[in-house]
Amino acid sequence: MSEKLQKVLARAGVASRRASEVLIADGKVIVNGRTATLGDRVSPSDRIVVDGQPVSQEKLIQQACQIILYHKKEGEICTRNDPEKRPTVFKNLPKLKKGNWIAVGRLDINTSGLMVFTTDGELANRLMHPSSEIEREYAARCFGRVDEEVAQRLLAGVMLEDGIAKFDKIMDSGGEGSNHWYHVVLKEGRNREVRRLWESQGVAVSRLVRVRFGDIWLERSLRPGKAIELDEKETNRIRAVVGLAPVAEQRAIIRRAKETIEPKRNEVKLRKSKARSPKKHTPRARIRRDKKK
Repeated sequence: MSEKLQKVLARAGVASRRASEVLIADGKVIVNGRTATLGDRVSPSDRIVVDGQPVSQEKLIQQACQIILYHKKEGEICTRNDPEKRPTVFKNLPKLKKGNWIAVGRLDINTSGLMVFTTDGELANRLMHPSSEIEREYAARCFGRVDEEVAQRLLAGVMLEDGIAKFDKIMDSGGEGSNHWYHVVLKEGRNREVRRLWESQGVAVSRLVRVRFGDIWLERSLRPGKAIELDEKETNRIRAVVGLAPVAEQRAIIRRAKETIEPKRNEVKLRKSKARSPKKHTPRARIRRDKKK
């Protein structure tokens, strides 16, 4: 089964999907001896070289889907490496033998709460895509006057610097003054969108926690900085929401992919063994054998 080249490179950990597209456009990706172009599709049996470095065929094979839930702490960032050496969420995730954890959306450094990670890039992309209309619910502690007029404007939609945005629901959760809490729901995840929506109405957010993604809730038992892995039944349920096959079917595809590259490996080994010249005994080696006799 063939897949888009940039998708395969992202899964192999070469670069993000967008960065992989740049590498392809710059002519730095070679597939089976030919310079790749955007739109090319590849299979696990193809030979891929990126910037002069071959990509292991094992990395090209999709891994069976895993999903974990993580309780992000304030002060953590959502990138793998940070030049400023700030703590990153990836340091607290379980180690994988193969593949990488892919974040399903991000939270800014000052926002805490539920994050979803998966090893399946296609699942991550479908969950994040606006067409899936997956709800995100946040608990926001606000400082400022929020009357019915403000709430209606936020529900109708306001113009931000990157386009119109709105809340789908606003629920008053009680409190007074700077400790007044609201639960808000929206179906997309633009950068700092919740904070910017409140700020557009002169309302400052002193604390923001994501409490739900789709129908996955942040459980109290999941402590900050900790992660739990979902079982296969729950993983299949989430995959079904965005139209993906169960994990068992995915494993069958993986087995077939491995079977396609195994004969080629054996063929390469055979060619290498035939190419080796037979060992020749030096005169000194023959003298030693004669002495032993």
